[in-house]
Amino acid sequence: MAHDASNYRSRSLRLGRRTLLAAGGAALAMPYVSRAGFAADAINVGVVQPLSGANAQFGINSRNAIELVAEEINAAGGIKAMGGAKINLIVADATSTPTTAATVAQRMISQNNVVAVLGAFASSLSLAISEVTERRGIPLLTMSFTDQLTERGFKNVFQIVSKGSALGRAQVEDSIALARQSGEEVRKIAILYEDTAYGTSQAEGLRAAAKAANIEIAVDEGYPHGITDVTPLVNKLRTSGAQLVFPVSYLNDSILIVRTMRQQGVTIPTVGGAAGYVIPDFVQALGDLADGVLSIAPANYDQAPEYTGRFRKRFGYFMVHEAIEHAALMGCLAGALERAKSRDPAAVREALLAHTFDTGWATVMTGGAVKFDATGHNVNAFPVMVQWQNRELATVFPKKVAKAEALWPKRG
Repeated sequence: MAHDASNYRSRSLRLGRRTLLAAGGAALAMPYVSRAGFAADAINVGVVQPLSGANAQFGINSRNAIELVAEEINAAGGIKAMGGAKINLIVADATSTPTTAATVAQRMISQNNVVAVLGAFASSLSLAISEVTERRGIPLLTMSFTDQLTERGFKNVFQIVSKGSALGRAQVEDSIALARQSGEEVRKIAILYEDTAYGTSQAEGLRAAAKAANIEIAVDEGYPHGITDVTPLVNKLRTSGAQLVFPVSYLNDSILIVRTMRQQGVTIPTVGGAAGYVIPDFVQALGDLADGVLSIAPANYDQAPEYTGRFRKRFGYFMVHEAIEHAALMGCLAGALERAKSRDPAAVREALLAHTFDTGWATVMTGGAVKFDATGHNVNAFPVMVQWQNRELATVFPKKVAKAEALWPKRG
């Protein structure tokens, strides 16, 4: 795994530089065509991801997965119902900034006639893009967590993962179940969350689950994304008497929180909120300090190794959850194009709503198939609990999909 994590860092950054070079001097504002040489009847698919800025690694992971699946589709004969038309990805850098995400989405819709847009990892970016795609009647396929995406009455948003509030509830409920397996009854918890759309949605689910289970929330603290000193937060945690801590944060914050906890001797079980807790950089930065850290996740690579192994072979690191979900979205879009037999975004939207996607890459999601309801949410999705064991992420709950026994950390 150490070699795997090193490959992850070096290769993904190399791909990121190639992306920006391909875009030329307008890299931060202009989309670029990631493939050249296709016939004029190729099907343009927009990809908006944070390829630079704070969330660049997540965006690169997502783009890698979309490219892999698109290449496989094209190698297998393209969209057969449309005469073998090839998928042509139009990739743009959202720069981790909502305003830029909306701008590049608008530009690729106007200039490249995309049939749909895939993006954009961070909830704040996807919310900004969704305003553009909804006005233009273009399907937006996303794996962002925030509940808002499919609760505003929009007709063109398709969310493949469990919502943030459901992930938050599962963080608490699954942790209670695992604690009971180890003979511990949870009575008091702590919640630490970044004050973004992602963090606040998931924190709402955590609170709701704690209330339903009659568990006291000893610490409930939001903090700004990119915080540089978490010592005050950890001090509150250390003196709170909490038996579990639920941090909801992206990569840099997740590393800082866990490292500071360990430095201060805080060893209570840590159950992350996906994002920064479930990517190779986390274990690469923390080493043995990552062992035993749990996290909720919308998907995990050990559930469908016959697919996710192809990603690992290609890119040199395990298929992180955002990559899994974007691969599944690309698979669903290809299936919708086969059924719609049209580049008309409205026809693609209807096909996405009308069908269950239960073949190919769509099967890597929890539930084994994808079905979008009238709001655009995947009703088959359910969260899984994963744990760092021997520098790999193992699914440990629920039992029906577990691949390893949970190692319940000792309290300190």
